[in-house]
Amino acid sequence: MNSMFSTDWAAMTTQDWIGTIMTVVAFLLMVGLYVYVLHPKNRGKFEGKKNIPIDDEKF
Repeated sequence: MNSMFSTDWAAMTTQDWIGTIMTVVAFLLMVGLYVYVLHPKNRGKFEGKKNIPIDDEKF
């Protein structure tokens, strides 16, 4: 089982490193965004904007 999840770091190409770094950065940005949006102190900021996706009156 250990051999299935092992990584040969020396064999990774530049594209592999770019993809890995971009994936980790995207994950961290998503976690940060979820924490920001779902934090109770920010509820007032987003409460008034909750109907924007279904509001057709402005268009």
